Amino acid sequence: MNAQNALDERSNYKQGIISALGCSVFWGIMPIYWQMLRPIESSVIIFYRIVLVAVVCLIAALVKYKPAEIFAPLKDIKMVLTYILVGALITANWSIYIWAVNADYVIQTCIGYYIEPLVVCVFGMVLFKEKLTRYKGIALGLACIGVAAVIIYFKEVPVIAISLALTFAVYAAMKKNLNKPPIISLLYETVFLAPFALAVVIYMEATGTGALAVDDGGKYALLMLCGLFTAIPLGLFANAANKVNLFVLGLTEYISPTISLIISIFYFKEPFEQIQLIAFAIIWIGLIFFSYGEYKEYKESMQGE
Repeated sequence: MNAQNALDERSNYKQGIISALGCSVFWGIMPIYWQMLRPIESSVIIFYRIVLVAVVCLIAALVKYKPAEIFAPLKDIKMVLTYILVGALITANWSIYIWAVNADYVIQTCIGYYIEPLVVCVFGMVLFKEKLTRYKGIALGLACIGVAAVIIYFKEVPVIAISLALTFAVYAAMKKNLNKPPIISLLYETVFLAPFALAVVIYMEATGTGALAVDDGGKYALLMLCGLFTAIPLGLFANAANKVNLFVLGLTEYISPTISLIISIFYFKEPFEQIQLIAFAIIWIGLIFFSYGEYKEYKESMQGE
């Protein structure tokens, strides 16, 4: 490798790190944006988001890709059906998340996104026969203990956290074989639902139950940015995925729920009891084991090349 190639590689890696951190920070502070849309109902926000994400992704796809690349998935009925299913799953994930944030359950969403990588591991082992390492086993065990502690103390299942983790894990598993660029992929995950969502939006606005009915002059303009605010971190994540290794990318994913947790406690003033702190500590310890195991696997794979 000559000096110029080495310089280019360092530059690309630096750009990748900045993109990964930018994506995580963006996702971490998003609860503030969703709560700024109050008193617009969460259901209204969800339908607008489906429509606007599809519009933003279509524009971005038309700018970046040739029509043949954009419309290629339509030639494969199996792929179309898969996109409809994964679209329903990610829409369910978004819907649960937005409702939870606006109902002041940000802490539960943080639990969900902390345990989500571990649930993805379980799906990987069950569906794709991936190996359960000692470190992953410890991490999974500690995550279960952390969730069990919350269940026993509050005498209720953290439905929001588990629903977020499960819907995203199934979504990730189904997307494993969809090797399409992120913008095109997200376009097809929303475009089939967009006509239905648009019809609902029109109906709600026509009957006075939509966003315009509660707009105070700035909320509606802010709402119209939700498609862009979904696409921006996605673009950053895609750029990072192309320039840094998966271990670094996975590690930065823990930044966003951590930021959201800090915001929920100190800005939203959500109740944060000692048992929740203990549960988070147990899960965090598990994530340290998980990350160390991922690092060892990455180093071994690099040595094997």
